[in-house]
Amino acid sequence: MKPEIVLVHEFVESVPDELRERTLYVSIRFATVIHKCCCGCGRQVVTPLSPTRWKLTFDGKTISLYPSIGNWSMPCRSHYWIERNRVKWAKQWPQEQIRDGKTQDSMAKEKQFNAAKTPADHATSASVGPRSRWRDWIKCAFFRK
Repeated sequence: MKPEIVLVHEFVESVPDELRERTLYVSIRFATVIHKCCCGCGRQVVTPLSPTRWKLTFDGKTISLYPSIGNWSMPCRSHYWIERNRVKWAKQWPQEQIRDGKTQDSMAKEKQFNAAKTPADHATSASVGPRSRWRDWIKCAFFRK
């Protein structure tokens, strides 16, 4: 069993050039959390925050991310949870489960973006890319009145 790792977090405007080990960089502006892989391989892990991706909980002292982080496309294939600034190791998934999880993620994203569209959006969706829809979602999520 892998040892428990305790992380620190830093709220940042943008990502620093050099990431420190065991540090979560939280950018509210870009709705993203970035850190070096907790297995120690040194690769950068990006967890975008959205209704269909990761959710961040900040209790005033610690950070938690949901769901787990599965680095399936990295050589290390590490899998872990971040709960209250602590890394909780999870089992690696077989390739079939990874494929199924990616399919479910894609379907959830498509459903979320289609549900958020107005009838006028549907008429112009061919000319509006996912990046524009993402920006619109962030505006709605963070600037609700």
